Amino acid sequence: MARLTIEALAKSFGTGWAVRDVSLDVADGELVCLLGPSGSGKSTILRMVGGFERPSAGRILIDGQDVTGVPPERRPTGMVFQSHALWTHMSLFENVAFGLKLRRLPKPEIRRRVDVALALVGLAGFGGRRVWQLSGGQQQRVAIARSLVLEPKILLLDEPFASLDQHLRERLREEVRDIQQRLGITTLFVTHGQDEALALADRIVVLEGGRVEQVDRPDRIYRQPATRFVAGFIGQMNFVPAEFRNGRAERPDFPVSAAVPDGPASLAIRPEAVTLRRSDAPGHARVHRAVDFGTHLAIDLELADGTRFKATVPPGERWAAGEAALPAVAGCLVFRGEGDAPVPGIVATPVHA
Repeated sequence: MARLTIEALAKSFGTGWAVRDVSLDVADGELVCLLGPSGSGKSTILRMVGGFERPSAGRILIDGQDVTGVPPERRPTGMVFQSHALWTHMSLFENVAFGLKLRRLPKPEIRRRVDVALALVGLAGFGGRRVWQLSGGQQQRVAIARSLVLEPKILLLDEPFASLDQHLRERLREEVRDIQQRLGITTLFVTHGQDEALALADRIVVLEGGRVEQVDRPDRIYRQPATRFVAGFIGQMNFVPAEFRNGRAERPDFPVSAAVPDGPASLAIRPEAVTLRRSDAPGHARVHRAVDFGTHLAIDLELADGTRFKATVPPGERWAAGEAALPAVAGCLVFRGEGDAPVPGIVATPVHA
């Protein structure tokens, strides 16, 4: 196991900053996900930790040792790329053994370590097969085994399941998490999939524009977003415009109280925090679309002012397009600006309830 420390890391590619002033401590045996949209800097950070990109500023330390200028082959890291990058002319055994042969390990030791690595990823007895004989999921298992066989202190995973179908992706991420916990290996995992990060991570680093927006446990990232960007990026979130006067939102449909200055703001409301009841009264929300997912019903509403609004209700409820609905919420967050921290909003009993 090892501790990874990133200090004020930055990277410029000439046309702008891909990563700006990123600092992070990853504890022994911890799995941390770098999460963000395309271009947020997550893969660039991973490549700098692996030695494939040189930082423009900052330092990278593993167990307190500065490895910022150390080439990839001399770092105690193992990298798994999105593309499997396997050699098709080699057998599975030869693919996994390649790095060990470069280190000139004795043949019996190479055999032992390759067999252990293949067994670890569920491919015991597959060593003689060729790459073209494997499914996409099996090929990615080989890529993981090829990194693990080198016994790295830090495992780096760059969207390793992005090319796989959803069912296989979910199964493999569970297997990788099991392997990571069994080995206790410190892991940095890059993904743009929110579900993947929430399911895998001990902590999540949310990135936008090369900067860190929030670092926290998955449950806190979801329930206590630090900025408006995080609130909107993680899961589904309704943003309802409101004008505050004397600590109250001037909206009859969502009478929110919050300790914010007078002026415009956004009410941030999770779809699952919404309950609906039917109404024949004019001026209320109308159902635009209702989709039954089996486990829940996803309702797309249009509020009286034209704002689109999403609600998630139990599967036993039945709603049809065109029906009038009265939404009520248990609570919300109030944001004044994109980078502002939220203020909890207390939703009073709606006047129409």
